[in-house]
Amino acid sequence: MKRWGVLLVTLLSCVMLFAQDSLRTDTVQKREIGIIRETIRGFDRLEDDYIEPQHYEFTMMMQVTRTFENFDLSSNGQHIRLSPDGLTKIGPYFGWRWFFFGYTFDIKNLSFGSGGLRKEFDLSIYSSQIGVDVYYRRSGSDYKIRDVKLGGLDSDLFEDMPFAGVQLGITGVSAYYIFNHGRFSYPAAFSQSTCQKVSCGSWMAGAGYTHNTLEVNYEELRDALNSRMPKGQAVELDSGMLFNKVKYNDFMLSGGYAYNWVFAKNWLFCASAQLAFCYKSSYGETADEKRGFDFGKVNPDVIGRFGLVYNNTRWYVGASAILRTNNYRTSRFKANNVYGSLNAYIGYNFVLKEKYKKKKK
Repeated sequence: MKRWGVLLVTLLSCVMLFAQDSLRTDTVQKREIGIIRETIRGFDRLEDDYIEPQHYEFTMMMQVTRTFENFDLSSNGQHIRLSPDGLTKIGPYFGWRWFFFGYTFDIKNLSFGSGGLRKEFDLSIYSSQIGVDVYYRRSGSDYKIRDVKLGGLDSDLFEDMPFAGVQLGITGVSAYYIFNHGRFSYPAAFSQSTCQKVSCGSWMAGAGYTHNTLEVNYEELRDALNSRMPKGQAVELDSGMLFNKVKYNDFMLSGGYAYNWVFAKNWLFCASAQLAFCYKSSYGETADEKRGFDFGKVNPDVIGRFGLVYNNTRWYVGASAILRTNNYRTSRFKANNVYGSLNAYIGYNFVLKEKYKKKKK
């Protein structure tokens, strides 16, 4: 009997120790979950006197986008500017809390998979404190020569001449931090998830990375230019333009300022500008750069955003413009890509959050 009693006491002790460990583990897990939850909520902590929070869980939006682009290539006084015709795209977007994503397609080319189509994908995550942009972009084969400076040649000879020998690609991610996030709402202008009540501004800082490709078929370019030249004359391209492909990685640090102007009830105008200092490290066919760190590899880029929106928390309508520059220079040539979009949209918020349902009751 004593032996069974000892075994029973031992078993009960093990059960009690296991229960205490489980309670202790549950307490630690709950504390960790609580910390994570509070951290996530902190990203959207607002001052109600300045910003009206989002009242709804989801949003649906229809957007029309007009894109534009310029690509400049120059070397030793020679300069060529190319750009495609502007595209008008339309498509639906869906939003849930911080996440806002969608897809637009060219209304003139509905046959997906065509090699001449430009391909773009954007994913944005907005909160009052931080924002993240993920983007994928590939140019099409519909460029046209807009301006040429080649040793006194008449640029009118080449105006609007089609040239399919340029391919540009960019894949990247960037993030930014909004310092005055309690009073200034970036999402109010660009994701319509909050409403700015009082005019206010904020400084911003960010970082990002992109992988870029630049392809120019110089033989095709030279042949295209010569096709417009008078008989007996030929174009001589500078040696700096005689390349086929460049690949480079872009490491970016940026800073800027944004301001929300509330000029009437439910109306908002936002202007934002960021200057980015980008360290560009190339490799490939023309990777003739110096090894190691070199200030010559640092190039300035600009990111500009502008928005006009009416938002009464249920319905919203507005327009926005986004402008980006991507500069690249070596000892041989300079390339500057300027691209952006003008958006017009109308949207509807739905599924009221629980705390706002209680207020209505």
